[in-house]
Amino acid sequence: MARVVVAVMPKPEILDPQGKAVLGALPRLGFTGVTDVRQGKRFELEVEGDATPDVLAAVEKMAETLLSNPVIENYTVSVEQADR
Repeated sequence: MARVVVAVMPKPEILDPQGKAVLGALPRLGFTGVTDVRQGKRFELEVEGDATPDVLAAVEKMAETLLSNPVIENYTVSVEQADR
């Protein structure tokens, strides 16, 4: 079994009000040195078998059609070691 991760982030030109709210709260909580925050989503998909090129192509299609909005978001697909 393999774990495939899809990380979805707003495109750089898209405003991120949640990220800005976190950025504003950090200094009030005593955390300094952070100059920007962007908030996104992470999907972990457990797939049967190995993460073959066909499986990764299917996950790419999932990311394009369901997991992200390609008009305002970018995504990356990566493979992680699944916990056994």
